[in-house]
Amino acid sequence: MARSKWESVQSRFGEIEAWLKTGLSEQQIITNLGISKSTWESYKTKHPDLLELIKKGRAFQVSEVENALYKNATGYYYYVDELVKVKDPDGGEHVEKKRVQKFKCPETGAISFFLKNRDRENWADNPQGNELKKEEIKIRQRESSFKVW
Repeated sequence: MARSKWESVQSRFGEIEAWLKTGLSEQQIITNLGISKSTWESYKTKHPDLLELIKKGRAFQVSEVENALYKNATGYYYYVDELVKVKDPDGGEHVEKKRVQKFKCPETGAISFFLKNRDRENWADNPQGNELKKEEIKIRQRESSFKVW
């Protein structure tokens, strides 16, 4: 008996999860599965397990990018293999591969972005504007309470 399209997609959940973890978009996944966008959207509506898989995949992607942003904002050590010429005792030379530790300096743009999004009170481009918005919200809330009859 032939499997339905849904059963075929469902049997590939492991692949879909892996694709999401490597950053593929839904459109790329749809192409890989060989189904139409409307079919994909229909499956997301009808099958909460697919929607949950997609949400988890997106959360993983966001987490990975947040970690990379944090590393770029704070700097980090990493290793590279470099080829180095080494002199032999007999006067000759040979090439050796050496593992070298390097440091990636923090990036100003990443620092700025991180602080503006994680500590808006202290790092906003326009802190006075934030205070004005808070006051505006308070005024609107008071006004709305007067309109209740």
